[in-house]
Amino acid sequence: MSKAFVRDDADEQEDDDQPPTLPAGGKNYTTPAGYARLQAEFNHLVRVERPQVVNVVSWAAGNGDRSENGDYIYGKKRLREIDRRLRFLTKRIEQAVVVDPLQQDNTEQVFFGATVTVLDNDSEFTYSIVGLDEAEPGRGRISWVSPLARALLKAREGDSVRVPTPGGVRELEIIAVAYLALD
Repeated sequence: MSKAFVRDDADEQEDDDQPPTLPAGGKNYTTPAGYARLQAEFNHLVRVERPQVVNVVSWAAGNGDRSENGDYIYGKKRLREIDRRLRFLTKRIEQAVVVDPLQQDNTEQVFFGATVTVLDNDSEFTYSIVGLDEAEPGRGRISWVSPLARALLKAREGDSVRVPTPGGVRELEIIAVAYLALD
């Protein structure tokens, strides 16, 4: 049987490493900076990385026996990874709805793109509500589909919100709402 019709363990491991998916029927909200990063990654893969790998694979294929040719085997694997990432980026870019936080009219309420400062047990934390592909919890950027962001949405300065966490429900007081340009 041809190897093309056989699924090996390496392919299964690659599928487990998928980025988070959008909620059913959900839109891919993103900030202008997040959209630009998606496009930049797509363009880099198409214009720089993929052509380089194709050149290496074609050079390695010309060297004869492909079964023990590391450059050929690794190059083909890397091409599959690049193509999978390109398919993912294409879908994300097509589904993208760019929302500029600076264009928000109702700046007193928390919506997508807001930067919210909350008080939690006498400690202040600041979170920016961003797109799924832009989330970096370590930098205070949370996805709009996260439980924390869902609890904050539509709240106003001075409101208290209840956030379900693995350790129990936390109550946070919103002390500031701002709409800033995110990098």
